[in-house]
Amino acid sequence: MLRILQFLYSLRSFLLFVLLEVLAISLIVSNNSPQGAAFFNSSNAVTGSVLKTRSDIVDFFSLAEANDALLGENAQLMEQLKSLNVSPDSSFIPLDSVLAAQYDFKGARIISNSIRFAQNHLTLNKGSNDGVKAGMGIFNESGVVGRVKSVSANYAVGISLLNTGLLVSSKIKSNEVFGSVNWDGKNSSQAKMLYVPRHVQAHPGDTVVTSGFNAVFPEGIQIGIIAEVEQGSDPNYLDILIDLSTDFSKANYVYLVENNQVEELDSLYQQSEIINEF
Repeated sequence: MLRILQFLYSLRSFLLFVLLEVLAISLIVSNNSPQGAAFFNSSNAVTGSVLKTRSDIVDFFSLAEANDALLGENAQLMEQLKSLNVSPDSSFIPLDSVLAAQYDFKGARIISNSIRFAQNHLTLNKGSNDGVKAGMGIFNESGVVGRVKSVSANYAVGISLLNTGLLVSSKIKSNEVFGSVNWDGKNSSQAKMLYVPRHVQAHPGDTVVTSGFNAVFPEGIQIGIIAEVEQGSDPNYLDILIDLSTDFSKANYVYLVENNQVEELDSLYQQSEIINEF
């Protein structure tokens, strides 16, 4: 044991150098968006297969819980299908064909996820070979999860809703008042709803959903439930705290949504010199 300690002591300068290099790289990646994006893109393909193997092992021991969730979701879908049956003496209003054609949906599995940083990301087991593109929205049966940031052939990295740099256009379901949901970097189960005027009647228990005002998510995907409403220090807006619908510590399977008209919308925004903050 003494010889081992003496050997490590003789390498103290080298070990200190390695530790400082790792710390410097970590600080650069965590606090600089361009370097962070380059890091995630370059390491995506290398670490993807390792993360997938680890995820497969973990998922093997949680199949029962995942199956129960899928069974519950399937049961809800079956109930919705029943409600679409038309009786002979009733009228039928078809779905908006424009909306139905506007969005495409794909399934994926989370193979890596973080919740302890200020800028959290998640890795999916689908990439460009599966039709995944940067900018697609990510959600599950509980609610909004995040947005795809970068894509390789077989994997994708997404910005989690638990990322202080992500804004999600939202609205209060009961009164249709819109705002933006943003994580404040504190509690992984809560976020803030911003830009709701002070005169608005918002109450704990109200549901917050996506507004459909941006090109990422369709209208009506749940984000959370209002937990607290305060006047706050801002003279113009309420201070609203919401409980997030998604439990990010258990998020496993997700859906990816693509707006087929996003390029047209982006082109229109550019022509109109409008900045799309979402």
